[in-house]
Amino acid sequence: MKYEIPIGPLHPALKEPIMIKCTIEGERIVDVDVIASQNHRGVEWIGMNRNNPVQSIYLAERICGICNFCHPSCLVIAVEEITGIEVPERAQYIRVIQGELERIHSHLLWAGVAAHELGFDSLLHYVWMVREKVMDILELVNGNRVTKSIIMYGGVRRDIKDEHIPKLRKMVEYYREGFNKIAKLFLEDKTIKMRTRNIGILTKEDAMKLATAGPTTRASGVKKDVRQDMPYYAYPDFEVRAVTPDILTGETVGDTYDRIVVRLLEVKQSLEIIEKALDEMPSGDILSEPKIIKIINQVKKSEGEAIGRHEAPRGEDIHYVKLKEGFEYLYAWKVRAPTYINILSWRPMLLDMQIADIPIVAASIDPCLSCTNRVTIVKNGKEKIITGDELHKLSIQKTRRLLR
Repeated sequence: MKYEIPIGPLHPALKEPIMIKCTIEGERIVDVDVIASQNHRGVEWIGMNRNNPVQSIYLAERICGICNFCHPSCLVIAVEEITGIEVPERAQYIRVIQGELERIHSHLLWAGVAAHELGFDSLLHYVWMVREKVMDILELVNGNRVTKSIIMYGGVRRDIKDEHIPKLRKMVEYYREGFNKIAKLFLEDKTIKMRTRNIGILTKEDAMKLATAGPTTRASGVKKDVRQDMPYYAYPDFEVRAVTPDILTGETVGDTYDRIVVRLLEVKQSLEIIEKALDEMPSGDILSEPKIIKIINQVKKSEGEAIGRHEAPRGEDIHYVKLKEGFEYLYAWKVRAPTYINILSWRPMLLDMQIADIPIVAASIDPCLSCTNRVTIVKNGKEKIITGDELHKLSIQKTRRLLR
């Protein structure tokens, strides 16, 4: 007999609201339906109604607390392409370092969550203790442990000073020395291997068909990485290559274990990029124009459209931006985070798995649902887009009904 088990939208195994409906026969999952958009914040609409385009950068940071450099980075790249704003070479290197620090932090945070989903909480606490080192560096360089507020049209707002560099190098050495221990805990532990090997397999064919991104697709053997395919900032100087699990294991299965392997190897890769960036970073300005009001006026006078792409820790992040001359703020802004496409892979991953596998398989794509959620109204089989004004009216009407 078949039963339907709803996982979410509120569930201890889920850190954010989403609905995963699993049809089961006994313990085996025979069908999966994912229902997103349990929450909607209207970030894009708010971003198109800020007082000026600089304010939208700080809003973009808050699309995702973990990827708070990647999102404003995409927005800035798109605006710089439309306006023709040049970025000093030193600022390009600082942006690379910031992006790789974020990747290290994100992957270590994910590793702790993955350990928790497996019931290995002592490993969660150990990895998050190790993660504190990169958090300290982020605070040292940016003044904040989480939202960095570092990027600006035409460069960065704060420099990496001479006194920062020894501490950055010490961080690199700290993770390099501890890498083998973390890798051994995750990859050689018998329980973790039993719970992740041949669990949640995403084949290379399915990964390409579903257009998955980031570690999710690379763990299936798809060598796709924006830093490699369409390098931006100073990444052309580093010749980044997409990381696949066969580099370490000699084979690619595309399972949850391989997704652990890819993220661990990417931490090692990020350390190498940071070290090389510190060695080769040129001197010079960090902003093409230090007076923000001049940048704002240049953006307001520009017209056109562009796409900004960034290889976020979870995969390719894309922002579409349109500017219109004389318009006070962004004329159009559309965000497509990597989780938006990666959640499609949950179905092939979960089919034929057991109920107990759902938490770790779902977590293995490192989902960020605050980046992902959208709202669409379907009535009589027809979709309808709700404008900001209509949504506001509906909200008022509901409040009045509740008050009655």
